[in-house]
Amino acid sequence: MKPPQTVDELRTNIRNEYDSLSKRLQQIAKYVLDEPNDFALETVAVLAERCGVQPSAIVRFAKSFGFDGASQMQRLFRDDLLAGHSSLGYSERIRQFKDKVGKAKVTGPVQILSELVDSNILALGHLREDVAPRELDKAIKLISDAESVYVVGFGRAFPIASYIAYALSRLNKRAIFIDGIGAFYHSQIKSITTCDVMIAISFPPYSTETIETVTSATEQKCQIITISDSQINPLATHASVSFTVKDGEVRQFRSLSVSMCLAQSIVLGYAFQTSASDDDG
Repeated sequence: MKPPQTVDELRTNIRNEYDSLSKRLQQIAKYVLDEPNDFALETVAVLAERCGVQPSAIVRFAKSFGFDGASQMQRLFRDDLLAGHSSLGYSERIRQFKDKVGKAKVTGPVQILSELVDSNILALGHLREDVAPRELDKAIKLISDAESVYVVGFGRAFPIASYIAYALSRLNKRAIFIDGIGAFYHSQIKSITTCDVMIAISFPPYSTETIETVTSATEQKCQIITISDSQINPLATHASVSFTVKDGEVRQFRSLSVSMCLAQSIVLGYAFQTSASDDDG
């Protein structure tokens, strides 16, 4: 097997082969996709510890994708990092922040506020560096071209989904918010067609209702835009555009600031594109 020549090619191969990998190799695959900088710079021993596997499993994972060993796969990520395609040091800054917070005792709500602000500043900075402009442009074009936009998100994703549906409606875009009231989410998408687009947001534990809704929309040949926190998630295989966000986390509580910022960027991008089109007309 010829090894991938680019990081993007490797990512595609990993996503395509993920379901066929053993549980141990899936752990490594998720880490490779979610923490590419770590994989580029850390030793095999450190990577094995963070993935919860033996070092030999890292080597086996690399060979399963055509590489001679782990160092050859790491070199691919390292070259990508040095070329400026990745943000350096984010994972390490997050680890240092978590270590600092973990050692500090809670003195009151002001401290919690400060920790949340610092965590979100880190996470928002990473969002700016990590979102590919072409993916953002593609998502906005899908929304612009769609007759209707269906939006779904349950649990922690519910506020993000409801905002997107509300904001698009205010911009006179036909948006259908799938709220699942009465467990009728299947009925809410029965009219979906190939002319529509669905925006699906989901975070672990991934909502069964969201997965089923996306699956049904895919069967109707509807294009899907997803927002999640990992490249390995049940929605990714259906997505035309897939965004991965890392929200700030403090003392095991996750913020929604980064997810909301991305949602607002998509909506505002659509608004300005529509305004520009109207001016040209």
